Amino acid sequence: MAAVLFDFSGTLFRIESTDAWLRATLDGAGIALPAPEFARTARALHAAGALPGGAPPLRVPGELAGVWEVRDESSALHRAAYTGLSRQVPLPGPGLHDALYERHMAPDAWRPYPDAAEVLETLRGRGVAVGVVSNIGWDLRPVFRAHGLDRYVDTYVLSYEHGIRKPDARLFSAACDALGAEPVETLMVGDDRGADGGAAALGCSVLFVDHLPVAERPAGLRPVLDLVP
Repeated sequence: MAAVLFDFSGTLFRIESTDAWLRATLDGAGIALPAPEFARTARALHAAGALPGGAPPLRVPGELAGVWEVRDESSALHRAAYTGLSRQVPLPGPGLHDALYERHMAPDAWRPYPDAAEVLETLRGRGVAVGVVSNIGWDLRPVFRAHGLDRYVDTYVLSYEHGIRKPDARLFSAACDALGAEPVETLMVGDDRGADGGAAALGCSVLFVDHLPVAERPAGLRPVLDLVP
C-alpha cells in the first residue's frame, strides 16, 4: 500500500458525549439548569440526533428530510440540518442552538482514539502517504492541529469543499490524486460501511473499525499496520 485514507469522526476522533456538549455550551453562556432539567434536555438532544458526530436522530422531521440528505455538501446545509434538529428541543435561550453547533467544532470537543497518533506516526515513518476523507460541513484541520496530528496528514478531502459526499467515488478519487497514489494501492479506513465502503468501487481496499467511545476502543486502528507493512 502506498497510501491510507482515514475517515474522521468515529475513526480517528470521537466527539464528546451529549452531556458534555450541552454542559460546555451552557457554561459558556453562563446558564445553569437544575439537574433534572439538564438531564431531560440532554436526553432529548441525544434522541434528536442534534450532536454532529454523535448518535443519529431517532426520527428526522419531515421539514428537515431534504436538507438532512444533503447536509454534508455545504457548510450552510450542515448547519441548517443540525440546528434544525436541536430546535426540536426547547432550550433556555434563543442563541443556544447556534452555540451548540459552534461548540461541536471546537478542538477540545474531540478526542483522538488512543492509538491514532501511534498508527499515523508509524505510517509516516514507513513512507506511506496519509489522507483524511470526511463527510462534514466544516473545516476539521484545526482539530488535527490542536491534537498534534496534523503533521502526519498529507491531504484533507472534505465533502463540503467538493460539494459531494461519500460514498461518491469522486471524493476518494480526489484524495488518491492529491496523494499521487493509485486506488489499487490505497487503503480506506472508516466506521461507516455505506459511506466509507464506497472506496471499494474505485478499487481501494477497505478496513472498517467500530464507532465506539474512546475508552472502549484502545487499539482499533492497529490492524492498519498489519495491512500496510
